[in-house]
Amino acid sequence: MPNDDSRPEQHRERAEDRREQAEDSRRDAEQDRESTEQHRMSAESVRTEAERFRRLAEEARQVHDQHREALERLREEGERLREAAETVRSAGEEARAAAEGARQAAIDAVHATAETLQATLEHMKVVEEMRRTLREIRDVNKLDSN
Repeated sequence: MPNDDSRPEQHRERAEDRREQAEDSRRDAEQDRESTEQHRMSAESVRTEAERFRRLAEEARQVHDQHREALERLREEGERLREAAETVRSAGEEARAAAEGARQAAIDAVHATAETLQATLEHMKVVEEMRRTLREIRDVNKLDSN
């Protein structure tokens, strides 16, 4: 009978060992599940962060494109301003040449006016001389007629 008593005890010990093994396995499985859950959450966090960085990179590309386009517009505007400045410079040079021509024409007109006035003065002197001569002739004729 001792054999019979030890048998249920052995079964009980084996059952207890199996229960402990099952409990250990359950704990291991729970830890694995927790670890897996942490990995899943970590992976999800990494995916979320990667998506955020992808969006930031896309936004940075868009900003870069906008800056490049703005710089191109500025370059084109600078070119238009350079062309306008060249046109203004050329027009200024033409205006300077025209002003020089007008100045020279004014000088020539002043000289021509001075020459005309000088000629008029000379003519007036001649006319005055002729009047004096005519008065003298008249005076001489008056004396002769008396």
